[in-house]
Amino acid sequence: MSLNSEPDQRGSSAASIPHWYGPDDEPISLVDGSGAYVYDEAENEYLDFLAQLYCVNAGHDDQRIIEKMTEQANRIPYVSSSKRNATRNELANRLADVAPDSLSDVFFSISGSEANESAIQIAREYTGSQKVLTRWRSYHGSTYGAAGLTGDPETRSVVERHAAVTGVGKFLPPLVHRSPFDGDTPEEIGRQAAEHLEFVIRNEGPDSIAAILTEPIAGTSGAYPAPPGYFERVRELCDEYDILLISDEVIAGFGRCGDWFGIQTEGVEPDMITFAKGVTSAYVPLAGVLASDEIGDWLNETGIEVGQTFAGHPIGCAAGLGAMDAYEDGLIDNVRTLEGEFREGLEAIERRHEAVGSVHGRGFLWSVEFTDPETGEPYFDPRVDSGDNPAERVREIAAENGVLFGSGRPDVQVLLSPPLCIDSDQLEDALSVLDAAIDEVFG
Repeated sequence: MSLNSEPDQRGSSAASIPHWYGPDDEPISLVDGSGAYVYDEAENEYLDFLAQLYCVNAGHDDQRIIEKMTEQANRIPYVSSSKRNATRNELANRLADVAPDSLSDVFFSISGSEANESAIQIAREYTGSQKVLTRWRSYHGSTYGAAGLTGDPETRSVVERHAAVTGVGKFLPPLVHRSPFDGDTPEEIGRQAAEHLEFVIRNEGPDSIAAILTEPIAGTSGAYPAPPGYFERVRELCDEYDILLISDEVIAGFGRCGDWFGIQTEGVEPDMITFAKGVTSAYVPLAGVLASDEIGDWLNETGIEVGQTFAGHPIGCAAGLGAMDAYEDGLIDNVRTLEGEFREGLEAIERRHEAVGSVHGRGFLWSVEFTDPETGEPYFDPRVDSGDNPAERVREIAAENGVLFGSGRPDVQVLLSPPLCIDSDQLEDALSVLDAAIDEVFG
């Protein structure tokens, strides 16, 4: 390993302003990475159990991806997004091959936010309707359009201070832990959540709704999967009321949940999938929309009047081909192999600590949520409380002991989202550090 200590990578002299930045918390400065590990400028090693931003799915130094990028850069580094390119076409075809059968066409973008905005623009044009329904607590991006789709108040409120967001309605998520519904079983909660969604559809007016946009397994809002039967009913409602179903796979896609796309673990076929992050293992920005045959044919017949300069960048598409090679070569299988061990380890932590109200997730995307056992409510809710947040303290202690975990929306939890290349020993190490950090904070 060769640590890079060039001046522009040092936090103390950097001119760049970090995103999600608070002046009271100076972020660490990372200069190297290998597999599931990253290293800071002081050569401290961290087991990266959030894959940076739920995106470095293949690990930090997969040579298959790097070689594909290098080959493309040597051939032709950029081709306009209004032109065709063999690398771009090859990636689109491979994506269509692994997507649900109904999806056949790809409209490339740059980031997850822009992919979601593109999908909504396509849905509104295709249907002639304006409204889009999304979940409360959801996160779909932080640009003006994508933040308007987002149900997380912290993100949406920042945007709405400066721009009116119209044409977006919200429905309650199908939570099982601390559910807004009163069903006694996950199946009952799923049925009630679907009935609530139908009420929202009818109340808004079905003819006014272009699409429902939702993550199949929630990402930063808590890694919760839907109860059994929920997505089957959502698909039925979309068909009944002639509404498009869009699966936001920016986090859930590319092996994160144990299949190519998270919606495939639900056995449901959407009308569109939005993707980003894992498509290149985050080695270079790339995103896009997978669309159904009908929508793809319509786009090809009517044309597209807008675009993005860097959408479908050839080096990004080359990285995508390398990442798909890596996923096919055992990484998605590794998620399936270790998922049971991952779940059992977290359930053991839940049993040992009364402060852990729930663990939930799928594949390599999990949340550990902290709630007071006497009230069932969070110990600290950053939306209404001030002071020290114990969930944040758990993550700080874990980082001091060499493991990086993620935060959720709201920040009452710890999220675990490691690269897909981890092994059983690394999983055991990370869970041991988490266990000890919870013990130190909550006793």
